[in-house]
Amino acid sequence: MLDYFYQGGPVMYPLLFCSLVSLTIIIERGLFWIREKRRRDKKRLDTFMDLIAENNLTRAKELAENTTDYVMRVMVCGTVHREFSLRDALQMSADEEIARMRKYLPVLDTMITLSPLLGILGTVIGIIYSFQMLGTVGVEHPRMITGGIAQALITTAFGLIIAIFSLIPYNYYISKIEKASLEIEQYGTNLEIIFEKNKNGEKRAE
Repeated sequence: MLDYFYQGGPVMYPLLFCSLVSLTIIIERGLFWIREKRRRDKKRLDTFMDLIAENNLTRAKELAENTTDYVMRVMVCGTVHREFSLRDALQMSADEEIARMRKYLPVLDTMITLSPLLGILGTVIGIIYSFQMLGTVGVEHPRMITGGIAQALITTAFGLIIAIFSLIPYNYYISKIEKASLEIEQYGTNLEIIFEKNKNGEKRAE
């Protein structure tokens, strides 16, 4: 493997950097989602929503105290600021949670785009080198010419490998974010309906 690395020429060093950055982000985001899964408490969240539906806000507040569930955090923010703007509070809190989930993903996206481009750059450099050797030594020394072609192919291969193996987890993390966003939206809409029902019920009672 080291032989291939050295044969690839100077472009292999930025490609190595891209691969290390991608690997670090993939591992970090993987650990992040493992932690988030462990912190989820759907039973507690559903109980919270039931208490809100019963207009038992005091008990709901106690239940949600120090919660680690990201959906419940959004619901709590909406509940606390419901008198001002429930929808805006939900949106603001949801945006914060989604931003936390998207952390480092733009960098990973850049590595996915950059790696093949660096591979192509290595290809161009290798072909230029091959033509220079062809003009200098002629066709009598094919090994010197094929060395540049090998360099071109190696960098392209490494760039594509980095992009392919980064794209799979990147798309997986994006799908996780979309799923989380949809769940937050569903619970948020439910919370709005509950408060609207409670408000209408209070008006009728008056």
